[in-house]
Amino acid sequence: MSILKRKNKNKKDVSKSQLLIVGSLLIIIGLGVIGGKYLYNYIQNKNEEQLIENFYEEQEEIEKDTTNEEIPTEKKEEVKAEKPTKKIDYFAVIKIPKIGLEKGLAPKGTYYNNVNRNISVLNESDMPDKEKGNVILAGHSGNGRTSYFRNLNKLQNDDEVSIFYNGNEYKYKVVNQYDIEKTGTANIVRNAEKNTLTLITCRHNTNKQIVVICELVEKV
Repeated sequence: MSILKRKNKNKKDVSKSQLLIVGSLLIIIGLGVIGGKYLYNYIQNKNEEQLIENFYEEQEEIEKDTTNEEIPTEKKEEVKAEKPTKKIDYFAVIKIPKIGLEKGLAPKGTYYNNVNRNISVLNESDMPDKEKGNVILAGHSGNGRTSYFRNLNKLQNDDEVSIFYNGNEYKYKVVNQYDIEKTGTANIVRNAEKNTLTLITCRHNTNKQIVVICELVEKV
């Protein structure tokens, strides 16, 4: 074999080796990204499960206190203050069995009460225990991790929705659903004589928003 042919062969071998190394590195990087995302989601899901479990334990304590003896407001505040502060402190949990949703709600004005991080309790929202009040919640649709209302469009009339709050379960049923233009404001059509729950999200890949109206049927 001539020296020139030998050099060309060596160059080809080197090029193949470089391509093999680069290809292997890309595969390793890709697997690392996928694995990292999976691990992150797994950790976040476990944290969420623990936070919801903590919330339900606190609700049981409130229920026991109100069953055995009515505690004055000042005393309730003292008991709450004694508990350690958590990074995320849920004040309520929403549960929608049909779409497999169970999610903690953060108080108004806090870091996690934001649609980019959680289901958001809007400033105009009442609390579940307000007579003839309206709880208003908004969440993302789509495929992202924080798209907690991605399946809201699957709800139908008479489907059940629960809000766990202050030691009680507020059971609602869906009574109406309609679309509105996405303008930054929402026209809420409800019976002002009843306690209601309003759920709002975007209709994926459109300029519309879905509004789901629920009415309270039972407080447990």
